[in-house]
Amino acid sequence: MAKPSLPQGTRDFGPEVVRKRTYILTTIKNVFELYGFQPLETPAMENIETLMGKYGDEGDKLIFKILNNGLDNPGKEKQIREDFEKVLAGKSVNGITERALKYDLTIPFARYVAMNHNTLTFPFKRYQVQPVWRADRPQKGRYREFYQCDADVVGSNSLLNEIELVSIYNEVFVKLGLADYELRINHRQILSALAETCGGLDKMMDITIAIDKLDKIGLEKVKEELINRGLSAEQTSIIEKYLSIAGSNEEVLSGLTLIIGHTDTGKKGIEEIKQIVQQTPTANIIIDPTLARGLNYYTGIIFEAKAPKEVNMGSIGGGGRYDDLTGLFGVAGIPGVGISFGVDRIYDVMEELKLFPEDVFISTQALFFNLGEAESKVAFGLMQQLRHHNIRCELYHETAKFDKQFKYAEKKNIPFVIIIGEKEMAAKKAVVKDIRKGEQQEVSFDKLANFL
Repeated sequence: MAKPSLPQGTRDFGPEVVRKRTYILTTIKNVFELYGFQPLETPAMENIETLMGKYGDEGDKLIFKILNNGLDNPGKEKQIREDFEKVLAGKSVNGITERALKYDLTIPFARYVAMNHNTLTFPFKRYQVQPVWRADRPQKGRYREFYQCDADVVGSNSLLNEIELVSIYNEVFVKLGLADYELRINHRQILSALAETCGGLDKMMDITIAIDKLDKIGLEKVKEELINRGLSAEQTSIIEKYLSIAGSNEEVLSGLTLIIGHTDTGKKGIEEIKQIVQQTPTANIIIDPTLARGLNYYTGIIFEAKAPKEVNMGSIGGGGRYDDLTGLFGVAGIPGVGISFGVDRIYDVMEELKLFPEDVFISTQALFFNLGEAESKVAFGLMQQLRHHNIRCELYHETAKFDKQFKYAEKKNIPFVIIIGEKEMAAKKAVVKDIRKGEQQEVSFDKLANFL
């Protein structure tokens, strides 16, 4: 018999982990709702043409493709088997796959808006919490199946949307105890202006893909890659000066103005970043010219949220403006901007920093001891009354020694135990023990709900 196992890069979540994750998700959802966002869900899989070509070459390689199944159809079986063999041999076969697991929530959202734009009220503000899949190499903080939490606004060009999204990041991270987060921002128009300064917009993708690897491979390797992508030594020198801009936000803006401020696109990018910094002074914003977010669809402000420095985690969220996204699906002229929270990484950071509140571990609030048939009937009736008052409780499943029932309560982090024996039934009072404090007292049956 095969030993049970999980696919690499996936995880089971036990009750304690689910409660912690729910705490994170509830915190994020509550902030989304405060800002007027509505919930949305899309299918786990999309038609393959919906996803392919939307994430750049690097992203396309990480899309999980679903093979068509024709083995249950006698008329198709022979052809399907032949196609499977070709795929296994590394060949591309048209028609062998028509669907794929979604890579993120943004492109499926754009598809939804394109399909429903005639019935939506714009600006349309939605949030979405669902799993996504990437055929990535599993490592710390990186999984093949993970949840994303997105908030997007479509149908508005106003910079107010970006300002609100920055405020959402700040509110969520402060509520979760991650007040030392960093929110790095840049603007795709600044990168476009850099490309213009280096000889033309046709260099844009080469430049952004190379810059996006700066943290991983270092400046020298980035310069080498730029040369390999056809940029001249002079153009590479301009990019090196650009990547060397450092200092306070004011100093970075001055450095950007010197290099790309003479272009219209550069001026626009610098001005929009300046407005966001000025209008969200409490957010931990760092203007980062090296931030590129190598996804094809971003057109304006781009964000990347970083975990506090004492944790070696890196990005815990990101997003940006993507004004032509729905145009990919034949519906032009609907601007959009959105952010994403990396829930799995946020969980790992909070776990490492021990930031989860104590009460997040409490599922059952009170355990009724089982002391016999008659006693358990009385306990069950009282338990149902407490449940009616939204008090989470349970009755131990069988008659057992006190020690065994106490251990059960302790292992499940149940704070109160309720003991009802013959004496208590006669007096219509229960012994309620707070096992955290080691204190106990008698409480009338009719006052149990208020007491707990």
